[in-house]
Amino acid sequence: MTTVEPPEAAMAPALAAPPHTLSLLGPAARRDPYAFYGVLRREHPLLWDARLEAWLLSRYADVAHALGGGGLAGPRRGPCCGPGTVRCAQEYAVPESAFALLREVCARTAYVLARRLAGREEADLVEEFCRWLPTGTIAAATGLSYAAVMGRAGPAPSRNRAEAPAATDVGRGRGGTGVALLAARCTNQAVLTGRALASLMANLLANREQLELVRAVPALIGQAWEEALRRNPPVHVVLRRATRDLAISAGAIPAGAAVALLVGAANRDPDRFAEPERFDLHRTAPGALGLGPADCPAVRVAELQAECAVDALLTAMPGLRAADAFDPAESGLLTRAPRRLLVRPS
Repeated sequence: MTTVEPPEAAMAPALAAPPHTLSLLGPAARRDPYAFYGVLRREHPLLWDARLEAWLLSRYADVAHALGGGGLAGPRRGPCCGPGTVRCAQEYAVPESAFALLREVCARTAYVLARRLAGREEADLVEEFCRWLPTGTIAAATGLSYAAVMGRAGPAPSRNRAEAPAATDVGRGRGGTGVALLAARCTNQAVLTGRALASLMANLLANREQLELVRAVPALIGQAWEEALRRNPPVHVVLRRATRDLAISAGAIPAGAAVALLVGAANRDPDRFAEPERFDLHRTAPGALGLGPADCPAVRVAELQAECAVDALLTAMPGLRAADAFDPAESGLLTRAPRRLLVRPS
């Protein structure tokens, strides 16, 4: 990455003497990113990170404005949408029947996976459910092999655990080209969806009262999903490059500079969200930076997978709870999620 020297004019509003040790790649960020984000929001909302060679934006107002206002260029490949995307980049029409059929395929895949864990004394939901469900849904809907899907989406989960159901178990390629095309378009989102599912379940298991509420009122799963995307988004850092000078509340970013938009920090900004550390599926403050706009097909598919996942797990495992004394620690820099999620199914 080409080094861009931060101009003095841009530094003046917030960076009179920034600690040179503050870096997204430093030990403080690795040890506790949320505490690190808090320091940035309070003291250095616009920070030149010399190790990363990028400007760090951490306040909700600045991150949302930069993501939605243009003037930033991203990679040419990857998911069509991301946090803060205003309009979906896909230009193909998806019939509602395709979503309905994909939901059916996803529900059946989720139930097969959940039933395989139901009789176990202990299971890891990350390794044996969350990573498999998005990929299994795509494979079942398209007729592609798991190896082919995972070759597009990322590394396959370990085969030392319970295998996911074969595509023929849930109707191989059912629904024709509409549902197959929809599923194929969501391949690049599969890994992120799996991580988001892990965070959703970790939040629900840590908040027993809200888990029981979702069990009693399944219509609330969508709200729990949105809150999990806010509190523990799968994408914490969006890397972009400024195509022109960008003015934000804390100063200015010069054209050509690299920018790291800290979604994980913005979504816990107390100036935007009351008690941001708390998981609350009844939260009414809008605008959390999740996976993308609500009308994006991939975002809609991720939400229906979350609904199918929670419904299947709670149906197959009425006594589902977190394993005793287990801490679902997150890991990752650009993307974050629990590495493991040990549960007692019964």
